[in-house]
Amino acid sequence: MPSRGSTPEGWSSEDKFRVVLDTASMTEAEFSAYCRQKGLYPEQVEGWRQACMDANAQAAEQDKRSRQERKAEHKRMKKLERELQRKDKALAETAALLTLSKKAEAIWGRNDEDD
Repeated sequence: MPSRGSTPEGWSSEDKFRVVLDTASMTEAEFSAYCRQKGLYPEQVEGWRQACMDANAQAAEQDKRSRQERKAEHKRMKKLERELQRKDKALAETAALLTLSKKAEAIWGRNDEDD
């Protein structure tokens, strides 16, 4: 715990969380005695408890959002990979046709109809 001279508003998040953990299983009388001993108001500790619960809810929401973003990114990547494969096939086909046309020209000569 921080020194007696520091006010609870100046405590670190870790210290506040420690108080929330310490008081979680206490009865109302034990909780009141603890608050008097530490110089705290019960409303402060309740506020810290609520902040801890809200932080967990925000973390869960952030995890959900992160999973959705990863899923969307994965879907986008798959789409781009399919498009790349399609373009690779088209390029390979074009290269094969060009090679065949050059071989045909070398064998039979240039066709006058092509001019």
